[in-house]
Amino acid sequence: MQPAIRNGREIQHTKTKRHFNMGTTFMYIVLTLWALTTIYPLFWIVNNSFKVSRDVMNKSFSLALDPVFVNYTTAFERINIGRSYINSLIMSCSTVLLVLLFGGLAAYVLARFTFKGKRFIYSLLYATLLVPAFATVVPVYELLIKTSLVNTYWGLILPQTAGNLTFATLVIAGYMTTIAKELEEAAFIDGCNRWQMFLKIFMPVSRPVFASASIFVFLWSYNDLFSALIFVNKEKVRPIVALLNEISSQYGTDFGLMATAVTLTVMPILLIYLFISKFIQKGLTEGAVKG
Repeated sequence: MQPAIRNGREIQHTKTKRHFNMGTTFMYIVLTLWALTTIYPLFWIVNNSFKVSRDVMNKSFSLALDPVFVNYTTAFERINIGRSYINSLIMSCSTVLLVLLFGGLAAYVLARFTFKGKRFIYSLLYATLLVPAFATVVPVYELLIKTSLVNTYWGLILPQTAGNLTFATLVIAGYMTTIAKELEEAAFIDGCNRWQMFLKIFMPVSRPVFASASIFVFLWSYNDLFSALIFVNKEKVRPIVALLNEISSQYGTDFGLMATAVTLTVMPILLIYLFISKFIQKGLTEGAVKG
């Protein structure tokens, strides 16, 4: 009986291993194909940025074996893309800092304090996520006109901060509820007040979720074409996404220049993601445990 049992177990183990290997192989194939749908368009754009417009039209899918840099020179000299770069970074980075500051403080209060109306505030915050941004454009624009903030940096920073604040507050609050109560008690014993506790305990411990929130807020504010076209349509404060909208009308069918502008627009997002990507999954998953 023992050899028969042993052989039966070996056959079952072989079948399980074969099934596991086939399932894993299929999963990797699907994930690879899915990744190519994102990677190839990016490669196509970068590759065509090193071609003149004529070659982009006639040899769109060929490799740029003889790259030219005239499109990059044109982007910085003729359409002043460097200025739009600076505008975008100023507005997006300022938005991220304000959202993390006010969102972090609000999340700390919601996560670590017990008070009347707390459930109502949570319900109100979740309800605001259902309001589309388009519904608030007219009142926000009127408010900016009255305060003389149209076509200024603050004219885009403040609306984007308000629009992203709810998301950041809820995500950070969900993470802070998972922090051990013992850390808070130990800080009280050491003489920390609430402000010191937030700066020295909760902010360092919550770095993963702050990094997660920052990349999403930066991405959304950086790519916010709708608000940029309405609130800051002057050249001196025009962000790079608004500049992309004007290249086709200003310079006709210069597809090489368009590919270059898109490449320069995407690069900051990729670089920032590479630096803090390790925090994103940890921050979002751990913040979803409670809240």
